[in-house]
Amino acid sequence: MSVQIIKKREQATGAFDFGRIRENKPVGFPHEGGATKPISNLFYWAHAWSDTGGLIDKHPHQGFEIMSYVIDGTISHYDNKMDAWKNLSKGDTQLIKSGNGITHAEKLLPGAHIFQIWFDPNLNESLKKPASYTDYSSDSFEVISKGQMTSKVIVGQGSPIELDTAGIEIMEHKLQIGDHTIQTLLDSTYGIYVVSGEVKVGKESAIPDDFIVSKESNEVNLTASTEATLFVIKAKNEIDYKTYAQLQGMA
Repeated sequence: MSVQIIKKREQATGAFDFGRIRENKPVGFPHEGGATKPISNLFYWAHAWSDTGGLIDKHPHQGFEIMSYVIDGTISHYDNKMDAWKNLSKGDTQLIKSGNGITHAEKLLPGAHIFQIWFDPNLNESLKKPASYTDYSSDSFEVISKGQMTSKVIVGQGSPIELDTAGIEIMEHKLQIGDHTIQTLLDSTYGIYVVSGEVKVGKESAIPDDFIVSKESNEVNLTASTEATLFVIKAKNEIDYKTYAQLQGMA
């Protein structure tokens, strides 16, 4: 069993729009120098926010599936398929299957926080498909309450989101104060981002923007020192195609 806490200061960072948008990246691009490499076909994960509002101007993507999840506030998104700006608010999700090519842009309104996460489907197949863009409202996701934990199923059984990327599951857990167990599988790695609150793994504390990585384990045992929100992504260690990271020698 292996559990590692990667503090915010150890993660890669970035900025857009002359610093109006800032980022910390629990899984950054390899050249950015963060502590975490791609986790199987979870290729990139950034937490972006803006205090004043800011723009990420039009730019292209191909191949990857790109999911944006609004943690707080409101963002506005444009892509060349829709050819219009559309707002998404707290708890909403957008999924771009960039396929054979799409151009998009994003505005973060003042106070907005988002995750942007890139998944790596089989690029030999995805690059041949037409690109698509889909919004999902917060109330379209199933919420499950069990004991002192409430969980939103963002990707997985019962979710409206269907990724082409193999083996990915995504949950948002809200924890009450006390002890909690997150069930895990030995064949998968779990990235756990602390959105709010404080949790302890063993004797080590994780606070907002810290990143917990668990692998080769049947469970992760946590103690919530306060009410806490965790964003959890499961990625299978072995899949039946070569990931982009493997093809580029990054894994």
